[in-house]
Amino acid sequence: MVFLVCLCIKKKQIHTKKELQDYRRELRKNMTPAEAFLWKHLKSKQLEGRRFQRQHSIEYYIVDFYCASEKLIIELDGEIHNHPEAIEKDTIRTARLNALGFTVIRFENKMVFDHLPSVLSEIQDHFNLQK
Repeated sequence: MVFLVCLCIKKKQIHTKKELQDYRRELRKNMTPAEAFLWKHLKSKQLEGRRFQRQHSIEYYIVDFYCASEKLIIELDGEIHNHPEAIEKDTIRTARLNALGFTVIRFENKMVFDHLPSVLSEIQDHFNLQK
């Protein structure tokens, strides 16, 4: 007689942690001008039918925009991201998100305003790279 043992290992939840819900909501209410401008072009599946979320949490990181079907994260960087401490934090953050299987692309806020078609094109270039 053969017995099958099923080990049910609880999968660790890394998305939308409940303890970050209020903070994410606050960030959505107070988007930067660049985030609000880009969101107008990403929301409601406007970009090749892909669904984006804003201020989505992965582990304890809150990313600006996230497309689950593409495992794609979009980060917008303001002037503060040019300081050495911020650069180091961003590097660690990006490495961790990459290690989890996500692709992270970054744009300076100025790029979103001055070169939106190029920004949208670069985002589209990352579609289907995970498949």
